[in-house]
Amino acid sequence: MSGMESQCCPECRSALVDDEHNGEVICSCCGIVVTEQTEYHGPDASMVDEGGLIKNTRTSGHVTYAMHDLGMTTEISIGGKDFSGKAIGRKVASQVKQMRMWQQRVRVTSAKDRRLTNVLMKIGEICRSASLPENVVETAAMAYRDLDDRLSLRCKSISGVAMAVTYMACKRCDVVRSITEMCMSTYAPDEEKPGKEIKAKAKLAARYYREMVMEAGQYKTPAMSLGKYIAKISNMTNTDARVERLALEMAEKTEDSEKSGGKSPSGIAAAYLYVASILMGQPMVQREVSAVAGVTDITIRNRCKEMLAGHRLKIVLRPSLARRRTGLKLD
Repeated sequence: MSGMESQCCPECRSALVDDEHNGEVICSCCGIVVTEQTEYHGPDASMVDEGGLIKNTRTSGHVTYAMHDLGMTTEISIGGKDFSGKAIGRKVASQVKQMRMWQQRVRVTSAKDRRLTNVLMKIGEICRSASLPENVVETAAMAYRDLDDRLSLRCKSISGVAMAVTYMACKRCDVVRSITEMCMSTYAPDEEKPGKEIKAKAKLAARYYREMVMEAGQYKTPAMSLGKYIAKISNMTNTDARVERLALEMAEKTEDSEKSGGKSPSGIAAAYLYVASILMGQPMVQREVSAVAGVTDITIRNRCKEMLAGHRLKIVLRPSLARRRTGLKLD
């Protein structure tokens, strides 16, 4: 058929409709079959489960930066059957095993590729252990690829570099997660020295993160908003929504970048929540808030003193709230 005939019906000049189920092209008006046995470019069969869909798909997976070859390499699967389902002989199976082994060796040839493969594998392990979303994995992989071209990351701990890059990706994706929390979820503490190994790994990852940010030049990470930390601590402590809203309002009106520079945002957020809970008549225990925020009680008290000394709080009660608290009747 010509180009004009392929777009309309040859009998009534109406539009054509593709019937993928029967493999036909029919007319939308008179119903005449224009083309039969059309090609189908989708999966071989309709599968309900994800595993069957991946097995019967015609193309490979999507391109991902979390793999050193972007996920475009064809792999030789492990099995004793060929493509038609027939069992292969012992000699052929031995040859396939040798081919698979050499394919894995050829995929990673240089030292840079081997380091890239190890770091990306460690990033995936950290993200799975910390229950981080998929966009954090992709962002961390892209950040490492960019930094590897600008900085010299040789002779450095692979786990420390992967932890620092994952923390950088969390900040870029607005995911509130500290380095200590990721280390605690990834590494199991030693029985003889509990917590010391985790603190050492977190300290090393923090040093790598500072070096990446300072030496990268134009590559900067955005600062997390204080509301993210307040919402996180509020959710972990099961705080009332009214206390959280008051803390967010106080943080929005009294937040000063010059006074909060160089201080832990978790400590500032915990101080706002603590003051808001006292004002709402639902006082929180400093020890519980500090344990969730990852700071000490002294840090919360110091942040509260700085906040109250630099700003003046004006409390306006609603008439209904005033009657409930004081027991007075307003005319």
